[in-house]
Amino acid sequence: MATRINSVPHPTLIQVDPFLPADEQQGLHNRWHPDIPPFVTVKPGDVFKVECVDWTGAQIGNNDNSDDVRDVDLTKVHNLTGPIAIEGAEPGDCLVVDILDVTPFEKMPWGYTGIFELRNGGGLFAREFNSRACKAIWDFHGVYATSRHIPGVRFAGVSHPGLIGTAPSHELLAQWNKREKELIDAHPGAVPPVAFPPEPVGAHVGQLGLSDNLKERIAREGARTIPGREHGGNCDIKNLSRGSRCYFPVFVRGANLSVGDLHFSQGDGELSFCGAIEMAGIITFKTSIIKNGVEKFALKQPIFLPSPIDPVYSSKLVFEGISVDYHGDGKQYNMDATVAYKQAALNAIAYLQKLGFTREQAYILLSAAPIEAHVGAVVDSPNACVTLALPVGIFDFDILPKEEGLQKRDLGQCAVRSDGLL
Repeated sequence: MATRINSVPHPTLIQVDPFLPADEQQGLHNRWHPDIPPFVTVKPGDVFKVECVDWTGAQIGNNDNSDDVRDVDLTKVHNLTGPIAIEGAEPGDCLVVDILDVTPFEKMPWGYTGIFELRNGGGLFAREFNSRACKAIWDFHGVYATSRHIPGVRFAGVSHPGLIGTAPSHELLAQWNKREKELIDAHPGAVPPVAFPPEPVGAHVGQLGLSDNLKERIAREGARTIPGREHGGNCDIKNLSRGSRCYFPVFVRGANLSVGDLHFSQGDGELSFCGAIEMAGIITFKTSIIKNGVEKFALKQPIFLPSPIDPVYSSKLVFEGISVDYHGDGKQYNMDATVAYKQAALNAIAYLQKLGFTREQAYILLSAAPIEAHVGAVVDSPNACVTLALPVGIFDFDILPKEEGLQKRDLGQCAVRSDGLL
């Protein structure tokens, strides 16, 4: 007979409701600040689960228009679960985090990918496309995702946290805010913004018993969670999946680990700002500490071991891009890998349109599917070369080039605004 004794489930230390607004829930926060106290504390070696809302905090619905994407309140986003203190962690240590599992909620087996408005979020091609809100809803079937808004594709997800990191020290927070303010000041009125300064409006720390003064200071000084930084944060690395081991620098006592922005799947680059398959779900961790790890490993930023579990798509169609804006004004750039990546992506989008996908569907698909981007060369001035590899096996039909050309299908359109604007 099976033995009940010693069959102890791993505890869920922080629970959330994925259908409720994040700012109505405890155990969540959406700013980085060293004075946010830990919500729970664990011992090194403990295995535990925490639950996460989607990155917008339940602002997006499973429906067939994109008005919710158009109207997202970006002051409230990236609702992180935590902070989680690890006993014995001190500044200068290395926090080792094993990501043991990442799953959607059983009661919410769907996610979404969105194109954001030029003036509300942006995205890689926000200016080129003068972006209007669009989205695709994805249904989860075990490891696979399909979408009624992008027919003809089915792929296995590489589920991962888009956002995971330790709390900054007061000194590091001040550095972030100073350098990002200088960047904002150097680009006044930029659309989309070049950075997001501290913003008290929409700040949330879901903990009871905090003084008004503390909450006000966190809201006034806290760093926004949009970019990745030295502590980790919103780096959107798709290979931080089940089985990954991460090494984070520790800046405050307890490390104060936080996590959120779970993704069912994502391509390298996450093009469209809300470019993964965003989901709410559950993540399982195990942690340990390496004393004085920052010095031992020259740990200026996190390092990690990628997941041993990846979907196998051996056949890929690879698009090249160089640092010449040949989809725009033809300007020559010097060794600019971002320009090269954009050209590779635009080449892929143009190809997908020949198959019958709309530009919006192609943009979303390259964001959500497990595409691979690589820097081919950054030594041959003036042209950096970047490649974008599109798995052939995710399509229900043949997409390879042929003598007679490509067959164009009617594949509909993703969910657009109720006023029809694109």
